[in-house]
Amino acid sequence: MGGIDQHNLKTTTLEDINLIELPKIQDPRGNLSVIENGTIPFSINRVYYLYDVPSDAYRGGHAHKKLFQFLVPLSGSFDVVLKDGFGQGKIITLNKPNKGLLIVPGIWRELTNFSSGSVCLVLASEMFDEEDYIRDFAKFKSIKNS
Repeated sequence: MGGIDQHNLKTTTLEDINLIELPKIQDPRGNLSVIENGTIPFSINRVYYLYDVPSDAYRGGHAHKKLFQFLVPLSGSFDVVLKDGFGQGKIITLNKPNKGLLIVPGIWRELTNFSSGSVCLVLASEMFDEEDYIRDFAKFKSIKNS
């Protein structure tokens, strides 16, 4: 997949978001899930995780121009509020460590409603680049609707 050009950034919608079920190997000693090349549609260039997020706090509050992300709830649960700049948006609750959410460029995201002890793993297609962020929702809507 790689990057995405400016035209596609303007046309991505919530229809481009996917929940991906990860392989789950069940064992009486505990379950194991695997993310390998081909499990998600991009090469992983950055990995980070969110934890100890207060239940009344939120993370995110931005969109990306090029970056693809895959979010996995390793523990607990949280909501992902998604907006494409065209409609009302939607909320997806992540609460199973063998299901992750693929977010494409051009989608506004906010993470909220973290349960106690929740951990959100994020796999990203790009290294951190502040220029890739759109942090103002009015600017995001302007780009999407231009």
